[in-house]
Amino acid sequence: MQMTVPGFWLDSERAQVIAKQFGDKKNEVATWTALKEDVELIQLLLEEEGSAEELEEKFLDVQARYEALELQLMFTGKYDATNAIVSIHAGAGGVDAQDWSEMLLRMYLRFCEQQGWKTTLVDESRGAEAGIKSATMRVEGTRVYGHFKTEAGVHRLVRQSPFNADGLRQTSFALVDVLPELQRDEDVDLDMKDVRVDTFLSSGKGGQSVNTTYSAVRLVHIPTGITVSCQNERSQTQNKETALTILRGKLLQRKLEAQAQELNSIRGEVSSAEWGSQIRSYVLHPYQLVKDHRTQLETSDTESVLNGGVLPFIHARLRQSHL
Repeated sequence: MQMTVPGFWLDSERAQVIAKQFGDKKNEVATWTALKEDVELIQLLLEEEGSAEELEEKFLDVQARYEALELQLMFTGKYDATNAIVSIHAGAGGVDAQDWSEMLLRMYLRFCEQQGWKTTLVDESRGAEAGIKSATMRVEGTRVYGHFKTEAGVHRLVRQSPFNADGLRQTSFALVDVLPELQRDEDVDLDMKDVRVDTFLSSGKGGQSVNTTYSAVRLVHIPTGITVSCQNERSQTQNKETALTILRGKLLQRKLEAQAQELNSIRGEVSSAEWGSQIRSYVLHPYQLVKDHRTQLETSDTESVLNGGVLPFIHARLRQSHL
């Protein structure tokens, strides 16, 4: 076992990742073991002709727990167990799109809170009038990327615009981008000679020192032109490390997309991700409806969804992906 090897904790970053994986697996085994014991209890009650009411109560409880555990078996992707970097970008729709982006950010922050996941706002660009032009957050927890990868894509909002004096119906778009958080040198060759590091004054929250020193960092990967900014942390070193983590994720995404394109060309399949090809629509006027265009799952309880209730949509997408 790696955790018992002498010197294991010398590399604290790697050790913490392995310790977390061990803890997750230990909890998973304990949960399945408890479920097995309850199934055996039901079998015993059947043999002893226990009360029908007690049997039904036990059966429904076990069934619900099994269905929840069954979903865990769907997290089979290489990076599903990792933390995630989630970015939201305002699209077509002007000020309404920026306001919609902030609504999505709030929705995901509440969702993470409900799951018991830790969130850290890494970078944010505020709109001049309202909302956000873009925002990036780091999400830490169990199978975070496995959940959030189903949310990547274009999200469409239809409502009466609060920024229009005539109260006309407005359609707005926002793009959700999701990356796995990679550890140093994992699956990505990143040569720091190819990275330009710029520093600038932070405009984010965090106290007086954040806003008066050049603590914010912008990384530019020269070969690809990929740019990443981070201004959340108090120190330049911390912001640089966070930005490097995001850059590794973006380089991995680019690598996987190139592999997918190559596979599609071999198969003779060409697909384009157009801005208008939304994965989900949120209609607040003239009726209430949230509909996922991939799974066809829909609900009229828009308030619940916008308050973080996106788990049914995630589960539906996971099940669809494993058909």
